Amino acid sequence: MSLFGKVEADVEIKAPAEKFHELFSCRPHHISNVSPGKIQGCALHEGDWGKEGSVIFWDYVHDGKAKVVKEIIEAIDEKNNSITFKVIEGDMLQEYKSVKAIVKATPKGECSLVHWTVEYEKLNESIPEPNSQLQFLLDLSKDLDSHLTQA
Repeated sequence: MSLFGKVEADVEIKAPAEKFHELFSCRPHHISNVSPGKIQGCALHEGDWGKEGSVIFWDYVHDGKAKVVKEIIEAIDEKNNSITFKVIEGDMLQEYKSVKAIVKATPKGECSLVHWTVEYEKLNESIPEPNSQLQFLLDLSKDLDSHLTQA
């Protein structure tokens, strides 16, 4: 059994892929306004919004518990509407040695397909795959969709 793994899933949204990508890459601090039940805050610790190498600190609620995560933006691909976040501090590192989340929004007719990939290395074999974290990201994407389609 490997400690390394990957979970991924898609969610279809009505908002344009570019709008979704722009919110996540350049304006993640607005997400707490859109989904306050999930995201309590988002602060820039280093760098600039929407730039690779920037460090972002999130306060969020997962499985009914307040949690924190500090991430570095490893890559932003404007052409493919994708962003790669690497977790560098926070609650997830109590169970995982490394976590990387990649979100990609692809136009699909009048809608968009948001694809989340979570790559991870568990600290030990008893740790579950991060499926509930993946579901959290899918649910968050749906919250953002309803906001982006009203805007």
